[in-house]
Amino acid sequence: MEQVKSVSICGCGWLGLPLGKYLVEKGFSVKGSTTRKEKFNELREAGIQPFHISLDPELSGDDPVSFFQSDVLVINVPPKRRPDIVYYHQQQMASLKEAVKTSPIRHVVFISSTSVYPSLNRDVKEEDAVNPEFSSGEALLGVEKVLLEESSFRTTVLRFCGLMGYDRSPVKFLGRMATVINANQPANLIHRDDCISIIYEVIRQGVWGEVFNACSPGHPLRREYYAGAAELSGLDLPPLEGEKGDAPFKIIDSSRLEKVLGYRFQVPDPLDLPEDPEDIKS
Repeated sequence: MEQVKSVSICGCGWLGLPLGKYLVEKGFSVKGSTTRKEKFNELREAGIQPFHISLDPELSGDDPVSFFQSDVLVINVPPKRRPDIVYYHQQQMASLKEAVKTSPIRHVVFISSTSVYPSLNRDVKEEDAVNPEFSSGEALLGVEKVLLEESSFRTTVLRFCGLMGYDRSPVKFLGRMATVINANQPANLIHRDDCISIIYEVIRQGVWGEVFNACSPGHPLRREYYAGAAELSGLDLPPLEGEKGDAPFKIIDSSRLEKVLGYRFQVPDPLDLPEDPEDIKS
């Protein structure tokens, strides 16, 4: 198996920055892109070499050629909310793909989303990604196909569900909620620490050309999830909506990821909240 020594991360935000820091700690040389130069110092402090890269939708920035001088590229650029979201995001990724083709990069991790699935009122697996309900899912599914079919590099797609952890805690959201909508729907959530560990395992094990769901195996009902947060924080639980459970739903099945990577989730149940509210970082 080819040894990976360097990783470029396109998109060093809430997930990409701590991912880069983690990879540096694991001994990788890491380059990270941001659209805001004021973040350069923060990246440098994490041991990441910063680059100013934009996709508008064409690729531009300061020395993008050097940014792509790595063994692996992690693409962590979600679709922008705009009327032409499908076209725009696919143009962004097409521009990025052309840059990768002329670089030394031969392996790509593409961060996708479980929005590629419709609500089928059952467990959904990787092959169920057809006819997404939302434009963001349509955009991502189209990009997945293009990247997976590209022969000059090999891509593994990670479909993350709702991200939680640190400042994305249910306690923080609870304080802004008027009601808990779709209270009887199962929650599909994954902790940021698991996201980072899964990306690392894909790179470490050299698992390429794959598509994986990535979601904690526990799926509490939304009312249970926020009731736990209310108990933890001392806040009142807002009124519940949709208690009849008649809204369409989906339960993300990550068993394939667990089997192929041999992965065990660090936070298997989103109800495993910190005992002390002070433990929740903000």
